[in-house]
Amino acid sequence: MLVSGAPCYLNRISSRVWGKVSCHGARGAAAAAVRRYGDTGKPRYPEPGEAARSRVVDLRSDTVTKPGPAMRRAMSEAEVGDDVMGEDPSVNELLHIAADMFRMEAALFVPSGTMSNLIAVMVHCRERGDEMIVGDLSHLHIYEQGGSAQLAGVHAATATTLPDGSFDLDQLDSKIRHGYPDPHYPRTRLICVENTHNIKGGRVLPLTFLQEVRALADRFGLSVHMDGARLMNAAVALRVPPSTILHHTHTVSVCLSKGLGAPVGTILAGPRDFISQAVRCRKALGGGMRQAGILAAAGKLALLEMVERLEEDHRNAKTFAQALLDCDPPLFAVDMAAVETNILRFHLQEPSLSPSEFCDRMGQVCEGEEAALGQGIQVLMYPYFGNSVRAVWHLGISPEDTELAVQKMQFVASQFLNEKVSAR
Repeated sequence: MLVSGAPCYLNRISSRVWGKVSCHGARGAAAAAVRRYGDTGKPRYPEPGEAARSRVVDLRSDTVTKPGPAMRRAMSEAEVGDDVMGEDPSVNELLHIAADMFRMEAALFVPSGTMSNLIAVMVHCRERGDEMIVGDLSHLHIYEQGGSAQLAGVHAATATTLPDGSFDLDQLDSKIRHGYPDPHYPRTRLICVENTHNIKGGRVLPLTFLQEVRALADRFGLSVHMDGARLMNAAVALRVPPSTILHHTHTVSVCLSKGLGAPVGTILAGPRDFISQAVRCRKALGGGMRQAGILAAAGKLALLEMVERLEEDHRNAKTFAQALLDCDPPLFAVDMAAVETNILRFHLQEPSLSPSEFCDRMGQVCEGEEAALGQGIQVLMYPYFGNSVRAVWHLGISPEDTELAVQKMQFVASQFLNEKVSAR
């Protein structure tokens, strides 16, 4: 069901701040040089006998969050109906809240961010020969199986992703098919941006950049869609309401199941006629859910109660980043100015310690660790692009967990440096 915004909900949130070390277990993770979304990277959790002395700090992704007691209670008590028929009151309430919060005319509840982005592309690019412009390192382009081409028949032109997640505006302009309707060219219809930017380490797109992208789009009659899977992290980092960011876009996709803690679901929001078409696309893709109010109840709590706490995730990420920089001698390279939200991407400066080996050491309980730290600590993170490591903070990681991660990192660094000295 498409639902318009209701001002009463905005009032409820407007005041909020927007060598080898012997280790227990398998070492298969070291085989992968770069983390891929298809790799589960399943950790070795402590055996029952180990539980008292071993802790797991899971920094693989904010998708590992689990609903807490209040969210589970809201789900169990949710009033439900048939959402495909537009009759689920919990879904309809969630859509009112989201449309109002984003200052969009209407909204739609869909199962995943990948489906939400695909629907957006399908609605914006309705004719054969339509083209969209995306960042070459965008999630939509890299990690969504090429669904826009595979399922929607939409060609993608890529713009170079800059370190802060933005594009060069002149290059973006050059990607627009100004020669259309020359029969050699597709027709540019859509510009897609990502905020925060995943691969670039949770970078927040500058508002001035978004303003310039929208001005360029308006000049040539294009639409702007934001993959805002972590839009709320961007809003909290900028200390603005999400509607301030979305003022420069036509449509947005916002995940409820990452740092906001809901188990399932994404909001797609935009103009009323856009959402009317999106309903049809959702149905064609198998995304129409029936008694979805059980999930929508979690989404409602996520939007109303979980946004403010994202700031804690940002602080924890900065705490760990600073600890990496404080290592002496230096093993890690971190750009603190780039640590803006809950995603931390850092590099290893020692050629003999690869990201895969570092992650493997962090994820295992190593010899001498329990004696040195008082317990085993398994810190789970992924090797990533460009000889880097990615770690992501979320509601399941407390300041205490972050301090444990720092202790484990310092232990691993010390062990590695001692081995290096011994090997000389």
